[in-house]
Amino acid sequence: MSSYSSDLKLELMVTGQNAGTWGDKTNTNLNLVQQSVAGYQAIDVAGADVTLAMTNATISNARNMTLEFTGTLAANRTVNFPAGIEKVFNVIDSTDHAGYTLTFKVTSAAGFLLCEGNSYFCHSNGTNMIKDLEFRKWRAITASETIQAGAKLLVNTNGGAVTATLPASPATGDEVHFVDQGYDFNTNALTVGRNSSNIANAASDLVVNTQGAAFSLVFSGDATTGWTYTEK
Repeated sequence: MSSYSSDLKLELMVTGQNAGTWGDKTNTNLNLVQQSVAGYQAIDVAGADVTLAMTNATISNARNMTLEFTGTLAANRTVNFPAGIEKVFNVIDSTDHAGYTLTFKVTSAAGFLLCEGNSYFCHSNGTNMIKDLEFRKWRAITASETIQAGAKLLVNTNGGAVTATLPASPATGDEVHFVDQGYDFNTNALTVGRNSSNIANAASDLVVNTQGAAFSLVFSGDATTGWTYTEK
C-alpha cells in the first residue's frame, strides 16, 4: 500500500502495487512538486482567519511556493500552516491592514507579524514559522493609522496632520521609517503615537514639525528608553 511523504505529501508507491496507474500517479507527484517550487495563490484574509491545507496527493493551497494575502482586514487575522511539515515560502502582504494585524504561523505556535506592503522569505521548521528575510517597501500615507514593525512610510500631510501609531508590544530590534513626502511637516505635523511605549526615553508622543524630516526608530528592548533613533 502506498504511503505519503512527510512534507509535500507525495505518494510513495510500493513496487508491485498500483499496476497500470504508475504513470498517472507519477504525473500527479510531478504536478505537486511543481506547485511546491513554482506555485502561486492569492488568498483573501479579510473576513476570517485562514487555515492552509496540505492534502495527500492532491493540489493544496499550503503547497504553493508563493502566497499573496489580500483584502482589507476587518479584525486581527491569522494564517495557519499545518504542524509537522517543513517547507519554505515566499509571502506577499498585499492587504490593507486598516489598523489590524496579520500573523503567519504554524498552528498552535506564535509565528510572526506581517507588515502591510512587505514581502517575506520564510520557512516552517515543523513547529513554528520563521521569518528569514523581510523585503521592506516604501508606501505613501495621507491619513492616520496604526503601523506595523518594518513600515517604511512616505507621509504626506498636505491635507492635514497625520498620526502614525507605533505597534503595540514591540519586539527588540523592530524598526519603522518615516519621510516627509510633501515637505509639509512644518505646516501640518506628523505625530508618532507611542502606543504605551516610551519614545527616546520619554513617555510622550513624538511630534515632528521639521520640513523635509526623514528618520527611523528602532525598539531598544529597554522599557525606559523604548523606541530610539537610528538616524534623524
